[in-house]
Amino acid sequence: MDVSPLSPTEFASAVTAITSAFGDPTRREIYLFAHEHGDDGGVTAAEVAERFALHPNVARHHLDKLAGGGYLEVNITRGSNAGAGRPSKRYQPSAPQIAVEMPVRQDDILTTLLGRALSLLPPGAAETMAEEVGVEFGRVLAASMGDTPDTHRSFRSALHAVADALTAHGFAAHAEKRNDELRIVSEHCPFGDAAIENPVICAVDRGMVKGMLSALYGDTSTELESSIPMGDSVCVTGVTGVSLTSH
Repeated sequence: MDVSPLSPTEFASAVTAITSAFGDPTRREIYLFAHEHGDDGGVTAAEVAERFALHPNVARHHLDKLAGGGYLEVNITRGSNAGAGRPSKRYQPSAPQIAVEMPVRQDDILTTLLGRALSLLPPGAAETMAEEVGVEFGRVLAASMGDTPDTHRSFRSALHAVADALTAHGFAAHAEKRNDELRIVSEHCPFGDAAIENPVICAVDRGMVKGMLSALYGDTSTELESSIPMGDSVCVTGVTGVSLTSH
């Protein structure tokens, strides 16, 4: 088999791929732990959390990062106890050796840079700036949907459009109603490690929702109720200032 040497760009991409997956010392240990238990069917997030004294969501983040890079495979299993039908994920090595096949993601570099830049600012100023960036980007996204200033959307229609736009950008979002309040629930955080290390980045999410809604419907208030980087299972952005009975 004739294998051509990597170009400088390809080599840099390969290095970035490995750094992204294994640059965190804990993640390297988690990979080795999963590798040790490969013949036992792999490991679960709960097992990794217990072994390394991590929050289950943090353990799951590391495992999903390794799986996203192709270093671990994910298998869905169900509990063996009677009545325990809830499926669980087991992670096991995808190959006996580490292979470099994941292309570089330039947005990872920019997100890391954003996180470090925000960490140099006072918390209040960093959060304000992150939200302002999100608002501006949200308005750009809304404009790309083809709506004009005269276009009228109901609040629910606008909220679902926001969820679809967020999903297209990696948030895995949907709109739902709870306790007389409509909100956006995001099941994935595309900012990855940068948001876990600098949770202030979550203000970007809130700003994006606020910016898109202001362009598609009108001014509303948004509040980040929970977030994955803070250890929650999902990110939830609540929307207030709208009467649900009139829409």
